[in-house]
Amino acid sequence: MAVAIRSASLVLKNKFSPLNAHNSCIWSKKKPFICKMSTSDSPNLTHTMTLPNKNSEPVRILAEPGVSSSDFWNAIDSSLFKQWLRNLQSETGILADGTLALKQVLIQGVDMFGKRIGFLKFKADIYDKETGNKVPGIVFARGPAVTVLILLESDGETYAVLAEQARVPVGRIILELPAGMLDDDKGDFVGTAVREVEEETGIKLNIEDMVDLTAFLDSSTGCRFFPSPGGCDEEISIFLYRGRVDKEIITQLQGKETGLRDHGELIKVRAVPYKKLWRTTADAKVLAAIALFEMATKEGLLPPTPT
Repeated sequence: MAVAIRSASLVLKNKFSPLNAHNSCIWSKKKPFICKMSTSDSPNLTHTMTLPNKNSEPVRILAEPGVSSSDFWNAIDSSLFKQWLRNLQSETGILADGTLALKQVLIQGVDMFGKRIGFLKFKADIYDKETGNKVPGIVFARGPAVTVLILLESDGETYAVLAEQARVPVGRIILELPAGMLDDDKGDFVGTAVREVEEETGIKLNIEDMVDLTAFLDSSTGCRFFPSPGGCDEEISIFLYRGRVDKEIITQLQGKETGLRDHGELIKVRAVPYKKLWRTTADAKVLAAIALFEMATKEGLLPPTPT
């Protein structure tokens, strides 16, 4: 099945100034950032940009105490932040109809994954222009991710392949679909999905056999799954892989230890009968994948199972 992969990036027109400088930027689609530099004796980390909305006022960006100069500018220059700005102004964005306005952004925290930003925490002040009421705007940005529902048929039984691993944020051992974040801005969702499956389960999948279940969603949704839009920008593409294997393969997968140990991944593979899957775990990715798979099957949208 052909999978349309779209990616976009915004490029800074000019380099940002050092710690004691204030920047003024105009953000637009044709020229993502037009920056005007001016020096100041103020030690505060601030930045100003103007979005291309009608009657848009300058947006002030500040750093919370404790955020370093490098983290502040890396945050503004990150694909996570620029994608968030673009989402605000998309056709379905919250600034699209002009009833809401972005006044200020407070950069609160940055977690680096090597040379790139993995997680970004900030607070956005967005107001209703008519009432003056503020819209809740605490954002944990981590960007796009992928997950795969692997269904293996063996001796008349269909099994789902899951990853069991410790998830510190919820303080539990979670049984979930193999998943991972995109490592770059290239938007290689299918390739990332295949790589994550191999890392977490040891199974090598063919890209040609992958079906993008989220591609069946209405185009107005962006064809991604949002697991927690009230606080996180994460959007997930859910893929499906189906195959037929000998029962010996299912036995070998059960309890297999995998994951990138040097990245702290301590994963055990579990093969769960598909008919029991919906009651086996509360992982949102699993439940969303089941819903999409069942509806796509019902509507006759899936290609034949590869032999």
